[in-house]
Amino acid sequence: MPIPEDVTGDEIDKDVRQELQSLPKTLADDVARNLVMVARLIDEDPEGAYGYSKVALRLASRVAAVREAAGFAAYANQKYAEALAEFRAARRMTGNVDLWPVMADCERGLGRPEKTLDMAGAPEVHKLDKAGQVEMRLVAAGARRDMGQLEAAIVTLQSPELASHSVQPWTARLRYAYADALLAAGREDQAREWFGKAVEADRDGSTDASDRLAELDGVEFVDALDDQVGAEGVEDAAGAEGPRGAAAKDAPEGDGDKD
Repeated sequence: MPIPEDVTGDEIDKDVRQELQSLPKTLADDVARNLVMVARLIDEDPEGAYGYSKVALRLASRVAAVREAAGFAAYANQKYAEALAEFRAARRMTGNVDLWPVMADCERGLGRPEKTLDMAGAPEVHKLDKAGQVEMRLVAAGARRDMGQLEAAIVTLQSPELASHSVQPWTARLRYAYADALLAAGREDQAREWFGKAVEADRDGSTDASDRLAELDGVEFVDALDDQVGAEGVEDAAGAEGPRGAAAKDAPEGDGDKD
């Protein structure tokens, strides 16, 4: 697959680069460049990222970082069985438990929430760092919701991390998940409060908490372009003359669509 000239492979994390040192230099460079493309595309073009991950996998399937990247690319494309297989392979190679929450989420994606909950209670969870434990809690709450256990999902999310006033990288997502579970359980006032707290913590726009909060407050967002076209239609109805008026006559009026 084509790789832009500005991608050298040096952009990858130094730990990954160290893993690739077991390969011949030319091969290591090729793999590194493909891994850079996976990282670059995985959010905006997951299918493209998946393609580059398959190339890297074909070149260096015995490198744990490559198996992990292939797992995340498959996960981003909802290929949960494939993702789980790659994550398991990476874990066997490294003995690391960091992938445990996303492996559990793959079980959810495969329609096996009971297996997810088994993993949430496994000893591996205690070996995770704080961020990993919060992620596991989010996954477990999702599994509870998959099983229709809304109140259990709410209880699962209640934790010292949720109650803490300090803002961590995972705080907004935790508060958002709690608010969403409350709303699903019909506890709208509490949900509104927690969506507001999620907004306060969401410094990089990782959730749509502000939109959900506005929706609960009855605020409607109107597309500015539709609004402008609608205004032209009103002007035409009032007897606008000339080319602009003629163009407006054929233009559709804005319908106030929500974003």
